[in-house]
Amino acid sequence: MNGTRCYLDWNASAPLRPEARAALIGALDVTGNPSSVHAEGRAARALVERARGQLAAALGAEGADIVFTSGATEAAALALAGRDLVGAGIEHDAVAAWIDPILPCDGEGRVTVPDPAQATLQIANSETGVVQVLPEGLAVSDLTQGFGKLPIAFNWLGCEMGFVSAHKIGGPKGVGALVLRRGLDLAAQIKGGGQEMGRRAGTENVAAIAGFGAAAEAAARDLAHGAWAEVEEIRNILGCALEAVAPETILVGKGAARLPNTLCLVTPGWKGETQVMQMDLAGFAVSSGSACSSGKVRESRVLRAMGLEARAAGSALRVSLGPGVTKEDVLRFADAWERQLKRFRARAA
Repeated sequence: MNGTRCYLDWNASAPLRPEARAALIGALDVTGNPSSVHAEGRAARALVERARGQLAAALGAEGADIVFTSGATEAAALALAGRDLVGAGIEHDAVAAWIDPILPCDGEGRVTVPDPAQATLQIANSETGVVQVLPEGLAVSDLTQGFGKLPIAFNWLGCEMGFVSAHKIGGPKGVGALVLRRGLDLAAQIKGGGQEMGRRAGTENVAAIAGFGAAAEAAARDLAHGAWAEVEEIRNILGCALEAVAPETILVGKGAARLPNTLCLVTPGWKGETQVMQMDLAGFAVSSGSACSSGKVRESRVLRAMGLEARAAGSALRVSLGPGVTKEDVLRFADAWERQLKRFRARAA
């Protein structure tokens, strides 16, 4: 390393975009409560509604209802609480907490949904990057990882509800949204003042919401201009470099459609959390799975659902890239990872 750290954990949280920072800071000076009818309140309301429009445009959800929440986890609870929906074992913990995980999943992480109206299915997996084909009539979809990286038009997906998170696209942490077909009945889980069309009470986080809207607009622009196609090329360079030095390592989901930035590699016996620490010391930020599960000593529930045995499922490393990560960055990562792999092989011999 040249002394500069390299951030390769974009699926956990993307760096704050300058557009989002500017919108967030500007909104902090708006005094009014967005539920107040005076001029100051109307100014705050205008920021919230501008962001709602920006998010709708970026999601292809014009004409749908968008409910701002504290994040994707709250949005998932709002969509799923009190419903007897089924899903697969690959779903994020925020979804898995509410569903019966009985849907079959093949070795590449693809899910079959016999009855979409009674099911939830993520559009892409945060650990493996595997992208799903959403069936028509799906009840709920976790759009969090696909939003900003894949072309998404909610109005054409054919699902009743979806949810997203701001910090996955370079917005502020602590704000997300549920998007649902207009007129769909939905009971509030947080009750009180009736904000967000009566679906989520509590004064809106105006500054974070303004940052979210700006980030959504910028993310849509980047996607349209091919930024993620460039990221995919660099991800593939990294995959080839790692395969060349470690033919025994499994690239999870390689035979399926994947997010353009995600690489999940499994070297059986070399614990994922050990690799994360070793690469951190070498100057690279990576993870061993979903950020919400990191630090918990257990094998990946996602990889187990895909059929990997426990030893392999505990040996996963996720590298997730974003715009601005260079070919030189990933080749330096490959070199550092190879050095640690040689030490692991020597100890295991």
